[in-house]
Amino acid sequence: MAEARDVVRIPDAKVALSTASVYPESTATAFEIAARLGYDGVEVMVWTDPVSQDIEALRRLSDYHRIPVLAVHAPCLLITQRVWSTDPWTKLQRARAAAEKLGASTVVVHPPFRWQRQYARDFVDGIWRMANETDVRFAVENMYPWRYRDREMLAYAPDWDVTKEDYRHFTIDLSHASTSRTDTLRMVERMGDRLGHVHLADGRGSAKDEHLVPGRGDQPCAEVLEGLARSGFDGHVVIEVNTRRAMSSAEREADLAEALAFTRLHLASASSPSSLSSPSSLSSPSSLRVPRR
Repeated sequence: MAEARDVVRIPDAKVALSTASVYPESTATAFEIAARLGYDGVEVMVWTDPVSQDIEALRRLSDYHRIPVLAVHAPCLLITQRVWSTDPWTKLQRARAAAEKLGASTVVVHPPFRWQRQYARDFVDGIWRMANETDVRFAVENMYPWRYRDREMLAYAPDWDVTKEDYRHFTIDLSHASTSRTDTLRMVERMGDRLGHVHLADGRGSAKDEHLVPGRGDQPCAEVLEGLARSGFDGHVVIEVNTRRAMSSAEREADLAEALAFTRLHLASASSPSSLSSPSSLSSPSSLRVPRR
């Protein structure tokens, strides 16, 4: 009997560029770079750039560059508290409408800030209600405690560790996992088959959210991607890195090309047929799941 050969298993996951990755350049520039480098699409970070808030402008960019919008990141940051309304539920409704009109499959949302008390109290149930009204995934993203010197402030509610709550879909952000000093692989296990979206970036455990190019920190970026490949992950892997220190547009683009090459390399996971069917921490949903509703 012939020996089983190793096979390369490439998942259906698309690799997208977050428009935040080109800051301080524009949303429009992100579409241009994504198309030129060969990304499969973009995730639009809705923020202070007026183009990021304008669905028709985004549609024109998508059509012109032939680069689809795969996800919409709702305006949940401190600097976007007044973008698309000051009411957080209105923001999510508009993010869902944008995703539906642009053909995006996912809305990324952060857990509420603790001072958004009523929103935080209703958040888990409210996300389920909204998820039941659309085919768009609401993928809730892991965050981190805020730290200053030896002090720690819990800024998010119900919790920065979203696996402690009952959500239909999760986004894992590896830079946020680094900042929270969380075991990333264990968090992926806890998310199980409800992991629907990945923000890929590296970190070194700093109190600052670093968003390094994958491979430049100590996060298990390669292991996570290889595990996704073994499991047949069909969500999106989004490059969300900080290129603000780039000295030129060419240097920024080189960083984004490196991130894309790293991601594609490790998504092409070499596995033997026998190992594809055997359980591992990343190749099958973990038993450490939050119960489904």
